[in-house]
Amino acid sequence: MTSSRVRRRRLPLWALVLTVVAVALPAVATSRAQGAATGCTVTYTTNEWAGGFTAQIRVTNLGAALNGWRLEWAYGGDQQITSAWNAQVTQSGSAATAVNAAHNAVLAAGGSVDFGLQGTWRTADPAPTAFALNGAPCGGTGTPTPTPTPTPTPATPAECAGAGATICSDFEDQRGTVPSGDWQTTAPDCQGTGKVTVDTSVAYSGTRSLRVDGGAGYCNHAFAASTRDLSSVGPVVFVRMRVRHTTALPTSHVTFVSMPDASQGGKALRVGGQNGALQWNRESDDATLPEQSPAGVALSTPLATGRWLCLRYQIDTTAQSMRTWVDDQEISGLRVDGVPTQDVDGQWLARRTLPRPTGLRLGWESYGTGEDTLWFDDVALGSSPIGC
Repeated sequence: MTSSRVRRRRLPLWALVLTVVAVALPAVATSRAQGAATGCTVTYTTNEWAGGFTAQIRVTNLGAALNGWRLEWAYGGDQQITSAWNAQVTQSGSAATAVNAAHNAVLAAGGSVDFGLQGTWRTADPAPTAFALNGAPCGGTGTPTPTPTPTPTPATPAECAGAGATICSDFEDQRGTVPSGDWQTTAPDCQGTGKVTVDTSVAYSGTRSLRVDGGAGYCNHAFAASTRDLSSVGPVVFVRMRVRHTTALPTSHVTFVSMPDASQGGKALRVGGQNGALQWNRESDDATLPEQSPAGVALSTPLATGRWLCLRYQIDTTAQSMRTWVDDQEISGLRVDGVPTQDVDGQWLARRTLPRPTGLRLGWESYGTGEDTLWFDDVALGSSPIGC
């Protein structure tokens, strides 16, 4: 196993990252979202260098659900958009318009959608300060027609069991300090000082959780593996878990969720981190999602420490499709929809064989530096969406 190869892209040392949130009236640049009773909010985050920039844009719908959306704004500098992902973006003079892609046309009430773009500038690159969603200024009172949205399966262990989830565990059935029964300790490839135990002092629900003391160094692989065979789950595999990290994701490559994959001959689909942000990694060819360029990493997210997070993801076994959420916010850099997205899925789409997960392992693998103490609780996996 080797660390993921990093796609190189040089940025000046003084490259800036700016975050601006817009409401209906022109606003001073700020790093916090400003809410409104209805309408929308927009977060516009840029990564700028001499003559160029990328922007990650998040639109949160504060009105009724939308079936089809259009975001409009104007640039105050001489920016020129050259490409975009997860939306169709056009520009006429200073005016720019983003229209939904086929896969993200539905924007639920209270929901968010992310898209990105890349562009150039010569003399000035100020962030826009006003946006309009479907013609209504952000902070306004647009009146789109409501559209029903799917409701995920409820989140508690008893309810996910009632919904027929293949794995539904809050670890309350664990009576010793070593995982047993439906969970067994394992150390893929090699074993060191890392260990997995049942913890009765820290839990998201109930009185027990799975604790992982993950060490740095290649031979510190330590996991608890579910004994359930996932070969028949699908066609889409939905996973939900609570996870709590002590240490921020490191620069080096690490893994904390591993799923043996029949399409890779048993090698794993892996959820972990690199360059400080959440990532997917495919063991057989070391492909990463997103690509580890500065722009790709910016489309993922770091993970908070010292509190429980809700991690959800889905893997389609019949198509090139994957989605990942943290605390119900979808991570745009961890999305595969079969359409190539710059800095995101070039490595992932290079392999045409569709994934077929057969198992679930929770733990820690470090391929160099990087150690952490982390906990898992309320783990659910099945063929239907499972909410937080």
